[in-house]
Amino acid sequence: MANALRQQRRHLLYTTALASSWLCLLSACGPRAEQPLQGYVEGEYVRVAAPFAGTLQQLSVLRGGEVTAGAPLFALERENEIAGRRQAEQQLQAANARLANLQTGKRPPEVETVAEQLRQANAARELSEANYRRQESLFKSGFISSAALDDVRTKLKNDDAHVQELKAAVETAKMPARPDEIRAAEADADAARQALAQADWRLAQRAVTAPANGHVSDTYFVVGDWVPAGAVVANLLPPGNIKIRFFVEEPQLGSLHPGQTVRFSCDGCGDAMNATISFIADRAEFTPPVLYSKENRAKLVYLVEAKPEASVAIRLNPGQPLDITLSKS
Repeated sequence: MANALRQQRRHLLYTTALASSWLCLLSACGPRAEQPLQGYVEGEYVRVAAPFAGTLQQLSVLRGGEVTAGAPLFALERENEIAGRRQAEQQLQAANARLANLQTGKRPPEVETVAEQLRQANAARELSEANYRRQESLFKSGFISSAALDDVRTKLKNDDAHVQELKAAVETAKMPARPDEIRAAEADADAARQALAQADWRLAQRAVTAPANGHVSDTYFVVGDWVPAGAVVANLLPPGNIKIRFFVEEPQLGSLHPGQTVRFSCDGCGDAMNATISFIADRAEFTPPVLYSKENRAKLVYLVEAKPEASVAIRLNPGQPLDITLSKS
């Protein structure tokens, strides 16, 4: 009787174990729910700096605030640059005035002065010519010597030469300067114009504006600080510079391509959102520490980056963990 009970018990245990094994096999062979991939938000910051050193006089943004493209960010002291621009502007005005003076010739009053001298010389020549005719008549009558006639003739020739000289002077006064002088003056004016443009650029670098819409993630100086040349004063994060990063194993790599849509979600973000794959790494790497799955640490994975929509990107923060689900397409 006892032996029969023991055999019945062993048969029941064997049957139970066999049923459990079949259940385990069936559950292993059945479909598993797809596990989401781990990822995180990455931001490419715009580090705004000034190329020149100076004292920070104005900081127009606060850490954590928002800024629009073209809005003022900060300003350094610029008294020296303002004076330099004023000097360059005056030098350009002087160079343009010299060029205009060479291109137009003498001023009208100066031309009129030479013309008046010409009129006086013409009158003197007419008087000399009349005197010469009288003296020539007297010489023919024998009242004066040939020497006296020669003196009058010489005076007429001198007056005639003086008239021709003043005629040339009037024409010269109306003409511009020589081409070589004008080209030199044009070069001086162009150099002054370039110096003014450089002064404008240096002055503009002292008051920096936002290059794009974005979130002010941090500022590094306060008003009154000395800012070294090239030092970052503010960090901006435009929505377009926010991306999603995650890693996929080699078997999944072939099903992904740039432009493909993936779904992602985060804690407290509500419904899942879309992102578009923008980059797939062509080199494998070891599973990074940000993926905490121990069983995957020894496997190679590929980096994938995706861009969320602008309306979604503004709600994400760099470093925020995400769950990514790949589409079936």
